[in-house]
Amino acid sequence: MTYPPAPWTLKGYAVQTLQLVNIEQASKFIPSELKIISFLPGKTLGGIYISCYDGSLLTYNELIVVPGFVSYQGNIGAWISHIYVDNQDSVAGGREIWGLPKEMAEFSWNDGSVRVSQNNRELCTLRYQKGLLNLSIWWQQGLNASSFSGLGSELLLFENQFKTQVGLLKGNLEIPQASPFASLKLDKPLCTLDLQKLELIAGVPKVVGAKQPNISYN
Repeated sequence: MTYPPAPWTLKGYAVQTLQLVNIEQASKFIPSELKIISFLPGKTLGGIYISCYDGSLLTYNELIVVPGFVSYQGNIGAWISHIYVDNQDSVAGGREIWGLPKEMAEFSWNDGSVRVSQNNRELCTLRYQKGLLNLSIWWQQGLNASSFSGLGSELLLFENQFKTQVGLLKGNLEIPQASPFASLKLDKPLCTLDLQKLELIAGVPKVVGAKQPNISYN
């Protein structure tokens, strides 16, 4: 496998859902050493992110599942429980650099929808369209967001730098019961975001602590 060293600079577009998730359910997908952040009583913030990187050093599609936001020793970020791509180099780089549990999957983009499947098993389908209230920001907004991951016995933290045009969509997310992340019940998003002219820099990870043995995300 050949993949570039970190940081990775990725360009393309994405669709992002945001949803409140029951902390009790999210905790089954998050290592116990991380403290889950409560946004409302008993609720954390999660969602899915589906992207197409078509103007980058690596070209691939990606599905990221976030069961919640967490904190550790003063650091705040998202925990990624599931992540799927359609490029073997991305799988290898994601696992070996960031300790992300990347797996191969198939992506099918159509006008207003994207379906992600793995070995003929549907993981999720997101349908989206511009709603009656069409809010868009047509200049590129900058945003930094941190994520935690684990590589072996090490707990890692890395920063993602985003620059994108943001729009608001009407989204409908379907997650079959057989999907590995179905129990998170992410199929009723509070909002769905359209991220156009996306530029993402996935930063160099740093070790922030020790990670407990791997947990099962099923």
